[in-house]
Amino acid sequence: MTTGDGAVEVRVEGARKRDAGRGIARLSPDIQRELGVLSGDPIIIEADQMTVAKVWPSDDEEGIVRIDGDTRASIDVNIGDTVRVQKASVEDARRVTLQPATEHADDAPADEGVRQGLVDRLVRVGKQVRIDGYGPYVVTETTPSGSVRVTESTSVRVDPETASPGEPAPDDGRESDDQPETGTTYEDIGGLDEELELVREMIELPLSEPELFTRLGIDPPKGVLLHGPPGTGKTLIARAVANEVDAHFQTIDGPEIVSKYKGESEEQLRGAFERARENAPAIVFLDEVDSIAGSRDEEADMENRVVAQLLTLLDGLEQNEEVVVIGATNRVDAIDPALRRGGRFDREIEIGVPGIEGRREILDVHTRNMPLAEDVDLDALADRTHGFVGADIASLAREAGMVALRRTERETDDSDGPGIETLTVTADDFETALTGVDPSAMGEYVAESPETTFADVGGLAETKDRLREAVEWPLAYGPLFEAASTDPPSGVLLYGPPGTGKTLLAEAIAGESGVNFIRVAGPELLDRYVGETEKTIRELFDRARQTAPAIIFLDEIDAVANRRGEGHEVTERVVSQLLTEMDRAAEHPKLVVVAATNRYDQLDPALLRPGRLEQHIEVPNPDEAARREILAVHTADTPLGEEIDIDTLAEQTAGYSGAELESLVREASMRAVREVATEIEPAEAQERAEAITVEADHFEQARQQLDDQQ
Repeated sequence: MTTGDGAVEVRVEGARKRDAGRGIARLSPDIQRELGVLSGDPIIIEADQMTVAKVWPSDDEEGIVRIDGDTRASIDVNIGDTVRVQKASVEDARRVTLQPATEHADDAPADEGVRQGLVDRLVRVGKQVRIDGYGPYVVTETTPSGSVRVTESTSVRVDPETASPGEPAPDDGRESDDQPETGTTYEDIGGLDEELELVREMIELPLSEPELFTRLGIDPPKGVLLHGPPGTGKTLIARAVANEVDAHFQTIDGPEIVSKYKGESEEQLRGAFERARENAPAIVFLDEVDSIAGSRDEEADMENRVVAQLLTLLDGLEQNEEVVVIGATNRVDAIDPALRRGGRFDREIEIGVPGIEGRREILDVHTRNMPLAEDVDLDALADRTHGFVGADIASLAREAGMVALRRTERETDDSDGPGIETLTVTADDFETALTGVDPSAMGEYVAESPETTFADVGGLAETKDRLREAVEWPLAYGPLFEAASTDPPSGVLLYGPPGTGKTLLAEAIAGESGVNFIRVAGPELLDRYVGETEKTIRELFDRARQTAPAIIFLDEIDAVANRRGEGHEVTERVVSQLLTEMDRAAEHPKLVVVAATNRYDQLDPALLRPGRLEQHIEVPNPDEAARREILAVHTADTPLGEEIDIDTLAEQTAGYSGAELESLVREASMRAVREVATEIEPAEAQERAEAITVEADHFEQARQQLDDQQ
C-alpha cells in the first residue's frame, strides 16, 4: 500500500539463506517500479526505527520485503510485521565507528579487516552488520550522518564496548546481566521452514501479542516439545525464536541440574522458572528433557521428584506471565506421559531429517561465507547427502574447508605456489570431505551409499532389469507412477542358491540409484531378551523412513521370518512385527525393502503376499554366457597369460556359482604370486611385481582344488 509521502507499506519476511549478512532487501519488480528504484539502489526501511539496505529483485508476490535477522534487529521488527520502504539517497562515508553487539571484543578483527568487509555496504547509525563471519556489530557513528556508503577511502574504527542495534532502549528495570545473547536468526536455519513456522506460531504470538488470546477467550500455549534425531536443529530453532522475539532465554540442560543431594535438582528447576518470570517475556528451554523427565517408576525416587516438580512448574505458569517452555529431545518415547498433554507441552513438533531441498538450504547457510570454486555444485552435493542432518552438513562444510586449507598450505610451501589470499574450496575438497563424514541420522544402521554398480555384476541381465523396475524406477520416476495411478512394488525378494550374487545385486541397485543402503543380516536383529528383537526391527524401519530415499536390505531373512505355527513363540512375535513394519513401509513412496534368502521354502507365506515382498526374483547359478561375463569382471585387472581363453574357462566351470568363480580367479592368482614370492626376498617385491602372470596351469590347479573341496 502506497502512503502519501511516496513510501510503500510491505510485510516483512525472512531472507533467503545465502542473503543473510549481506545487507540487502528483496522487493518484487512491481514495488521497485512504484518506488522508482533499480536493483542495487538504496532504500530506507522504517518501523519505529529506520535503517538502510540495498535493493535486490525478488520473485515473491507484491507486498513483501525479504530482509535478514540483522536488518530486522536494526529496526526492531519480526517476521510478519509491517514496515514502510522508500527510496533513499546516500553519501560516501568518511568515517564509520562500529561496536560489537555481543561480548566478543577479544576476537574482533582488525580495523582494516572490518573496512574491507564493509566496502560498498550501506549503513547508518543503529544498523547491525556482519563482516566475513565476524559479528554482529552495530554502527554507532558515521561521518557524514544519515545513510552512507562505505568506500575504499572510508576510515573504519572498531570500539570494543558492546552496543545494541537501533535506538538505545530505555531502562525498563528488567535484569539483563544473565540473559545470553543467542545471535541466531531464522536465516541460520536451513531446511526447516515448515517446522519453524509451527514453532513461531506457538511461541511468538503468546509472547508478542498475548492480548489476542484474551480476545479469543483461550489460554495461550505453555509449551512446545521438539523431537527428532540428533543434529537436526532443535536447539538452533529454540535459540533463533528467542533471539527474534527479543525474549529472555533461560537454558536448562537436563544433565546439569541432576544432583546427588536430595531436593537440589528441584530447587534448580524452580530457580530457572523464577528467573524467567522476573525477565518476562521469556523462553525456558529444556535441552535433553528426557534426562530429567523420563517415565516415572517406583525405584527412581530422584527422577520421580524432578518430574513431579516440572509438572508443578508447568501447571503454575499463569496466562499473563508471558513465559513459554520449549523442550528438546531425541528420545520422545522416554518422556513421562504426564508431560505430553495439553496445558503442558501443548504441541509436539518433529524436527526430522531434511530432504534434498532442505539439504540445499543448509548448504547455503554453511557455505555463504566460504570462497567456493566455480566447479562446486551445491545441488549435486545436496542430492548425494541422503540421511545427512544439519550438523552433518555443517561438519561436511567445515571438513571441506580444512581440506582446502591443508592443500593451500602445501602449495604455499612451494615458492611458485599460490598464497592464502587465493584460497578457495573446490569440488575435490568436498569429495575428500565426504569420505570422512557419515550421515548420523543413520546411526548404527549406516552402511554406505555403495559404489558397486551393475557393471561389477557379471551376467544376470534379466534379473538386473527386474530389479531396476522394482527398485530404481519408483525412486527415480515417481511422477510416472502417479500419472498411471499405480503404486510401485513395496518389496523385493531375491532367492537362489548360496553364492549366486544376491547381496551383490542389492548393493549394485543401491549404487545405481544413489540412495542410502541399510544392510542388516537377519541374525543381527535377534536378541535373547524378550521384546528386544521387535524393538530393533521398529527402530530399523523408523531410521530408514527418516533417511529416505533408502533401501533396507534384509540379508538372510529366513533367520527371523520362519514359518509361524511351529511352536516357536519368539518367531511368532518377530514375524508379526516384521509384517507390521512391511505394511507401513509400503505406504512410503521413497522406501524399498529388499530381502535375500537361500531357503525360500522356509519363509512365512504372509511375508510373500502382494503388498509386502511381492516381487520374487530368482538368482540362479549362472549359465555359460553369464559365467563368461563373471570371469571377465574378476579378471579385468589380472595379468593373464596369452594362452588363457575366458570362453574355455566358462565351458569348464559348469555348475559354478558367481562366488565360486571369484574364488577360482583368486586361487589361481595366489598360485602365481606363490611361485614368485618363494624365490625372492620381500625387499625385491616391488621390482619383481611385473613378473607376475597367471597362466592356464594356475587355473587348472585352482579348479581341481575347488572341485575336491565340493
